[in-house]
Amino acid sequence: MRTPLRSLSRPLALAALSAVAARPALAQEAEHGAAGAAAGGGLLDPHAGLMVWTLLIFAVLLFILTKFAFKPLTAAVEAREKALEDAIAGAKRDREEAQRLLAEQRAQLEGSRGEAQKLIADARAAGEKMRADLLEQTRQQQAELLDRARRDIDAERERAIADLRREAVDLALAGASKVIERNLDDASNRQLVEQFLSTIPTNGARR
Repeated sequence: MRTPLRSLSRPLALAALSAVAARPALAQEAEHGAAGAAAGGGLLDPHAGLMVWTLLIFAVLLFILTKFAFKPLTAAVEAREKALEDAIAGAKRDREEAQRLLAEQRAQLEGSRGEAQKLIADARAAGEKMRADLLEQTRQQQAELLDRARRDIDAERERAIADLRREAVDLALAGASKVIERNLDDASNRQLVEQFLSTIPTNGARR
């Protein structure tokens, strides 16, 4: 890449060559000036030839600098400005892209958070339903156990009542045979006593 200093070296060289070329004329003018000063003129005295050469050198130097130095320098500055503008535009695009990605990330995060809350709510509802089902099963099992226990108790009570009734029949038969001393067979005695006991209500025995 061509740098501004390198672009300026050529115009400066040309300016130096112009100054060298104009040096004899300046020296001649200086000699004339010295002669004039010796004749009675000073440095502040206007001299037409020196002014012409000075203006000519200034014009040549200005033309050379304008053509070979100012234009490359201006182009370099413009290129630098364009590079800075491109860099600023690139940074702006990168910032917009970063903001877009950040917005997408936030949207995805909100979506993930919503899904997580939904999963938690579903899991909580499933847990509550499972708990209710287990409680219902436990109640049903308890009810079945209570019913079975009631049936077992009723069966045991019926057997106990039957045993008591049988023992009462035996005791009654033994007592009756000793009291009345009748010659009756055991089957007839048992039938008589059982007929008697059947007339007794069983509710009183259950109490």
